[in-house]
Amino acid sequence: MPQLCDLAINVNGQQTFFINQKVLSAYSEKLKKIVRREKRKSHIKNSIIEIDDFPGGPDGFELVSRFCYNHGEIKITVSNVALLHFCAVFLGMTENVSTSNLLKQTETFLDGMIYWSWQDTVSCLKSCELFLTNADSSGLVEKLIFSLLGKIAYNTDIATLAASSSSSSSSPETASRFRFSSPSKTTPESTKPRSSSKQWWFDDLIILPPMIIERVIKNMGAYGTDNDSLILTKSLLHFLKMAVLQCKRGAKRAALYSRSAYAGLADTAVHGVISMSCSFSCRGLFSVLRIVSGFGLSKDCRAKLEMLIGGMLDQATLDDLLVSGHDRGVFDVNLVLRLMRIFVHSDLLSSQKLKKVGTLIDKYLCEISPDQNLKTSKVLGVAESLPDSARDSFDGVYKAIDIYLESHPTLPFEERSRLCRCLNYEKMSLEACKDLAKNPRIPPDIAVQALKLQHSKISKGEYSACVKDVKGPSMINSSGMVLYNGDGESLSPENVQDTRMNMQWRVMELEKACREMKRRMPKLVGHDVNVMRGTTPHYSRSPLPKLC
Repeated sequence: MPQLCDLAINVNGQQTFFINQKVLSAYSEKLKKIVRREKRKSHIKNSIIEIDDFPGGPDGFELVSRFCYNHGEIKITVSNVALLHFCAVFLGMTENVSTSNLLKQTETFLDGMIYWSWQDTVSCLKSCELFLTNADSSGLVEKLIFSLLGKIAYNTDIATLAASSSSSSSSPETASRFRFSSPSKTTPESTKPRSSSKQWWFDDLIILPPMIIERVIKNMGAYGTDNDSLILTKSLLHFLKMAVLQCKRGAKRAALYSRSAYAGLADTAVHGVISMSCSFSCRGLFSVLRIVSGFGLSKDCRAKLEMLIGGMLDQATLDDLLVSGHDRGVFDVNLVLRLMRIFVHSDLLSSQKLKKVGTLIDKYLCEISPDQNLKTSKVLGVAESLPDSARDSFDGVYKAIDIYLESHPTLPFEERSRLCRCLNYEKMSLEACKDLAKNPRIPPDIAVQALKLQHSKISKGEYSACVKDVKGPSMINSSGMVLYNGDGESLSPENVQDTRMNMQWRVMELEKACREMKRRMPKLVGHDVNVMRGTTPHYSRSPLPKLC
């Protein structure tokens, strides 16, 4: 055994190979020099020689060893030719050392690149992933990319590929079939595309690393702001979406690249979306934002994308707004605040759109309120981002505040009072005001203020005014009493008198509720102080008198 393996070589600090010195030195000039140098340094027999930065690491050295031990023969394929080529260059396996050496064989194989099929070219590019620096510096990556572009140009209508047309998303049935290989009449069936869609070429390229994809798009002249192709944009978004899924699953390949490696591709995709914005719905734009937000998107691209979304926020749904937060919060509330500012200041803002977004924002507030990391300032910011005219009723805002206070029981008294400032009590229903008055989480001065405003509404005859409109549909008050019939007939004097008596009775009840609330305010304030101190009050809270 010592005679057969007289040399130990450690490759890149990963694995040690025990080989015969004469077998490998017969094909490698560099290995001869390394052995001579190590023998002069050390007189110890069978010392370990360390080789760093070897292309492909232990896998590459094993392939070279097989070549040497097999008397200069090895099966070269599109998957291993790049690795064998750079190993041969690294070890100096030239014709000066041995005839028909490894470097010559790989160069001959690569010279036939023009006759490779599409899949062969993609496979060879994929094999360069682990030694991309070597492959790029030698020019091999560039040659392979140009070969790919040639095949794309031959098999695809370039005008269709680069055209800025919203009709580019035609169905696969209407697209023509393409051939992947060289322009030979004897193209085998196995080299034809499995898909007839117009983005067939990108469907295969998604297995490549982001740097190579970026180089392909740059050579196409569609990188960054130059991207005006809908097909390329959708293909890039699909590629980035797959990268996101791989990162979430902890895929080995995803660990090789940081998210910043995809930043250029994300910017390119967004520029395409901006130039083809008419082809994307509001939900589609939110989907784009979710995909690209984690890839170090430039501020300019993000601002332009948010500008598009904000302009059509009235088309959004609750699910669209629930974008995951990147900080401590569950949801990205800052994003919604930015979109609201854009929407409110848009040129084509109408009362109908404003009220539609008002309803949406109230639902959004109710959804995010249970978040324990949500600050009071964020709740106020979202609630006050719209003018009062956007809401016919503030019951939805009150509901969200109640959920927030219930989820944050330790919120200070001042914060609770500050939170209620966004409520417009005049636009709250009587039932909501009654609930607010009985709510132990609402500061008592706020409850009294709401009841006073309800009192003033009734005193001004807001409800009795409805009785005068005898031609309208039937109206039912909160107590279930029908104020007038919907058959268009005038109310009888007796009914009018009953209605007036009922309204006067309700005014008296509200006045009584206000007096009762004022009487209990000192005790309620003491109750709040006890809650903040963690003590239990010595009295029980009895319900306020019903208003109806």
